[in-house]
Amino acid sequence: MGRAHSLIVFLLGLIWVPACGQQTFDEKMKSLYKNTVPVIASGELQKLKEKGDVFVLDAREAKEFKVSHIPGARLVGYDDFKKEFLSDIPKDAQVVVYCSVGYRSERIGEKMQKLGFENVNNLYGGIFDWKNQGNTVININQQPTDSVHTYNRNWSQWLYNGVKVYD
Repeated sequence: MGRAHSLIVFLLGLIWVPACGQQTFDEKMKSLYKNTVPVIASGELQKLKEKGDVFVLDAREAKEFKVSHIPGARLVGYDDFKKEFLSDIPKDAQVVVYCSVGYRSERIGEKMQKLGFENVNNLYGGIFDWKNQGNTVININQQPTDSVHTYNRNWSQWLYNGVKVYD
């Protein structure tokens, strides 16, 4: 009886212990952000989009944008970001920048702040949280899709609601 009990406790431990080491989505986001750019929730962005009162900028790479992006978003990239991409955006305009989870978009938001943009926000949780919250994404042909480029296999764990695409 003692050996069976020990075996059960051991097996339960194998299941329970790894789960204790896993971060939640919110914990992961908090560990990534420097909090240099104010964050905005998906629901808040949805309201701004409905009013038509926001510039939405995608700070991912072209291959990610082609798979899917937030409707109305403009690709500004990360590695190839240039201030010229912003030449038609007023410095006082409401701007929301996003990427996969918010790390790259926070860096682009910092660059925009240095360029004099006054009202820049980082989309909390990026396109992952946008899609996880049930919002629409579209592909390069402007068609709704469930696919989201998740950057790589490791980051794909944070997309709960969609088809994970990575290469």
